Amino acid sequence: MTRYDYIIAGAGAAGLSLLVHMIHSGRFTDKKILLIDVAPKDQNDRTWCFWEQDAGLFDSIVYKRWNKLWFHGDDHTPKLHDVSPYEYKMIRGIDFYQYCFELIGSFGNITVMYDRIDDMHREAEHVYISAGGKTFTADYIFNSIPPSFDAIKADYFLWQHFKGWTIEATEPIFNPHHATLMDFRINQEDDCRFVYVMPFSENTALVEYTVFSEKLLSQEEYKTGLANYCFEFLRLPKHKYNIVSSEFGKIPMTNFSFSRADGNIIHIGTAGGQTKASSGYTFHFIQEHSRKIVECLIANEYPLVSVSSKKFDFYDSVLLKILSEKKLKGSEVFSQMFSRNHMKDVFKFLDNETSVAEDFAIIRKLPTIDFLTAAVTHLIGSN
Repeated sequence: MTRYDYIIAGAGAAGLSLLVHMIHSGRFTDKKILLIDVAPKDQNDRTWCFWEQDAGLFDSIVYKRWNKLWFHGDDHTPKLHDVSPYEYKMIRGIDFYQYCFELIGSFGNITVMYDRIDDMHREAEHVYISAGGKTFTADYIFNSIPPSFDAIKADYFLWQHFKGWTIEATEPIFNPHHATLMDFRINQEDDCRFVYVMPFSENTALVEYTVFSEKLLSQEEYKTGLANYCFEFLRLPKHKYNIVSSEFGKIPMTNFSFSRADGNIIHIGTAGGQTKASSGYTFHFIQEHSRKIVECLIANEYPLVSVSSKKFDFYDSVLLKILSEKKLKGSEVFSQMFSRNHMKDVFKFLDNETSVAEDFAIIRKLPTIDFLTAAVTHLIGSN
């Protein structure tokens, strides 16, 4: 049996971010670290978008950034927001993987293994992981592999699912300095549906069709939604653009209480509850979680940390209740949130960084009676 100081299970955003934070701290060069994933990360399989005020750890690989964002509400009234001092940033999956693995490869104390993880468990104070017919032990295992979502029983559970096309138009139709965060002008189909548009140049952009609902759509439905949006709102018939690449993903939106740890098996990423329940944003919270874990390890403290609070968990649950039970249209909720507030204030709120007074300033501009009713019934139901 081979022993390591730390084992990281899963080489996605959470596992790689934690390892990069450890490397950048300069405090773990004497530690044996094992990173395990089922296969190499060599595909541009996803895109991460997030907002930051300052240069982050991965700023050198940001593919595109914007500080002016369009919001199209359900009343079809567009509004261009200047989100300074924030920047809305995009990182492509392939750039993230290449950066991380090039950095990892320069450290001889880190071993990368590709194989399926068969078992992960603890016995008393010891933790073990089995893969490729071998068993390894460590002081800590950091696990980013979530449980089966089919087995999750929560008050509220929705999928945020999306299909995106990177398109190249035959004519210059985009303003590469302005992105569209949400466009609710599309048919809602009794769900919460919107499109966002991230232009890279005057001719190219990522156009993503996004849905909040209990069930996924067929691939043809996503394609139809994208094609209709390109035609109706971008004024692009099919012969006026090429699809350069496509991506598909799904993110759980739930108030399920994910286990944060099992002894010295520490759960990270979505597996550790780092996905924002009401928005699906994860990348920012992964970075904060990774930073706090590294601080604990350096201080020789148990690395069970949180980047949320009961207050923000409660807000997320109330919004999820409204979306799940369709007491209000999702398009109406988000339209009022973004049209009646400065987007930078909403960003701070969604980052779980606002005070109670700042929370009230945002929430009071939403449909008050509906939110109060949802809050009260959620509290009664959870007791």
